[in-house]
Amino acid sequence: MMKRSRTGRLGVLGRAAFALLALSACRSTAAWNAAPETRRVVAVDTMHGVPIEDPYRWLEDQQAKDVHDWIARQASHADEVMGPDNALRASLRARLTELMDTPSPGNPRKAGAWEYFTLRRKGAPVAAIYRRRVPPAPSPVSPDSQYELVVDPIRFRADGTTSVNIEGFSPDGRLLMYSVRDGGPDEISVYIRDLATGRDLSDSLPRALYSSLSFAPDGKGIYYVHRSRQAGPRYRHHLLGDDSSRDSVLFGSGYGPTAFVNVMRGGGGRYRVYTVGHGWARNEIHVEDTVQRGAPRHITQGMDAHFSPQFVDGKLWLRTDLDAPRGRVVAVDLARPSPPDWTEIIPQGPDVLDSFTEIDGKIFVTWIRNVSHRVTIHEKRGTRVGEVPVPPHTSASIRGGDAGKARLTLTSFAQPPVTWSLDLATGVRTIEEPQQVPFDTAAVSVTQVWFRSADGTRAPMYLLHKRGFVRDGNTPVLLSGYGGFAVSLMPRFDTRAAAWVERGGVFAQATLRGGNEFGETWHRGGMLTNKQRVFDDFLAAAQYLIDSGYTNPRRLTIRGGSNGGLLMGSAITQRPDLFRAAFIGVPDLDMVRFHTFTTHNNMPALLEYGDASKREEFEAIRRYSPYHNVRAGVAYPAVMLQTGINDTRVPPWQARKFTARLQAATTSGLPVILYHDLRSGHAGGRSTAGSIDLAAKELEFLLRMIGER
Repeated sequence: MMKRSRTGRLGVLGRAAFALLALSACRSTAAWNAAPETRRVVAVDTMHGVPIEDPYRWLEDQQAKDVHDWIARQASHADEVMGPDNALRASLRARLTELMDTPSPGNPRKAGAWEYFTLRRKGAPVAAIYRRRVPPAPSPVSPDSQYELVVDPIRFRADGTTSVNIEGFSPDGRLLMYSVRDGGPDEISVYIRDLATGRDLSDSLPRALYSSLSFAPDGKGIYYVHRSRQAGPRYRHHLLGDDSSRDSVLFGSGYGPTAFVNVMRGGGGRYRVYTVGHGWARNEIHVEDTVQRGAPRHITQGMDAHFSPQFVDGKLWLRTDLDAPRGRVVAVDLARPSPPDWTEIIPQGPDVLDSFTEIDGKIFVTWIRNVSHRVTIHEKRGTRVGEVPVPPHTSASIRGGDAGKARLTLTSFAQPPVTWSLDLATGVRTIEEPQQVPFDTAAVSVTQVWFRSADGTRAPMYLLHKRGFVRDGNTPVLLSGYGGFAVSLMPRFDTRAAAWVERGGVFAQATLRGGNEFGETWHRGGMLTNKQRVFDDFLAAAQYLIDSGYTNPRRLTIRGGSNGGLLMGSAITQRPDLFRAAFIGVPDLDMVRFHTFTTHNNMPALLEYGDASKREEFEAIRRYSPYHNVRAGVAYPAVMLQTGINDTRVPPWQARKFTARLQAATTSGLPVILYHDLRSGHAGGRSTAGSIDLAAKELEFLLRMIGER
């Protein structure tokens, strides 16, 4: 049997044809202004006996004037490449405004005689906190002029780059705890407002990393997890009126900066459950009895698995992949919490057990089957008694509603989210929150195809296109993926994908190892020294689209952010011949030095990516690290990078250094540009208009690079 070459169809076309393509690209150089030169100051690190050159280390200094001057030059260059506003950009902006500028309400939360919620009204730059009198019957939040404004983020900053969020309420409903995010960092500030006076108390928490924020049961204090980049996570108690520097530590001492701690209460408030995450492949559960006191008990000691807790009838139930890589549900009697005494409620099945919840005395289990959700209904002893019908290729979320009812939210690539009220006795559904996005779901079609990766592993890929689409080998394709941190990349409505497909293109979402779509084995197959498999999967998906006649390398574009930005960087440095253009957002790109970036909130990711200071992980990392695999004299695709200086999760200098190296190396004549925002970060920091403008530029860039106008 003849072995297929890695170049697939390109091998059939011949190298001569691809050489003509490269020559054509070079001839277009005059169409783009040359990128500004970046000075080289070579630093050399010797790691495990191997010298590693870094010619753009100086761009790591966030405070240096010459770095800010460089950012300004890059912004000017990006604007020159993109040019003044044009018909294509205006058309994209107009359509994306219709798709993205829709009312965005949060779930209402009752406190006293009021319901509180976040809501971004159509046309508003950012969401605010509102309240309304508790209605006679629960009803969804919809735009209403009678809502009372409680916290307006515009008073913090008029440009809409500061956001607010509800964190909790005192038991009597008189105090609101809310957070403020200034720009786009992960860090927030926390305030407490007296809802009767509308004034904030003197108590506040300064900007830092917080989670599991809640009021004490007596309303006289608050609890919170504070995660320090140096010391790790600590669960603390703050007594209202005290100086926060005196806050006591209740849990977390001894855990370092690679750990996460989250806290929940259950059993009628008697128990505190601490979940300690060690990366994304293992966590542990500790339970504290707040009535009998005593030290928290370690329930899952020595177990290399995930545990997701909730309380059902006073017992601790766990969704776990212990001895079940696709997941199961067990019940733990806290009077006898050792594993031999656990009771299995829902056993492992052929599908991945994604989540479970109790509604009206029944257990609703959400499963993943070939990257689509299904929902089954069980008695509390585990017996299956029914199923909630879910359309194919759909994501489903179910939660409690009125007595005897549930709220079911469905979405897909072709369907913006719709929430239904589900009568649990009859199965009858009525729309509770209709589709807000103006999109013709009947005009598009979703299909799922399967491809084989380099090692023979089969993986699925979703395709979204207009109905009646016929393959001609020349269709513009936008391919996306993620592949990491046990994230299941499920069907979802994507406004950029919708705009792309409406213009006649195909949107493709590849399922890659590193996620949880097929369980923990699938996740671990794409982490640490197996990370290259994620990139192999993505490249195989791209090759499938070419070999199957959907598109060709001149019309294939890719897009990804964060860990997906690492994916894009690896894809274009490993197979630059496969792609015409790429968008790379807030990316991890310098993986060899990743372990040294201790000024950012990235330390837990070492347990997913690996640590180059460890000899056994170093070789795998340097073979795929995008920054270190840029080669001079290679014809790279057109690339738009995007980052924000307030990104405290993924250091923005990675995008800066990669931009400089790629601009100096590429011979394709295609542009490499960087949009480097001075307010945004990984957690936001853009107004609605700013987000729409960036999305329009992303799509315009990709479309122009493949010859669309």
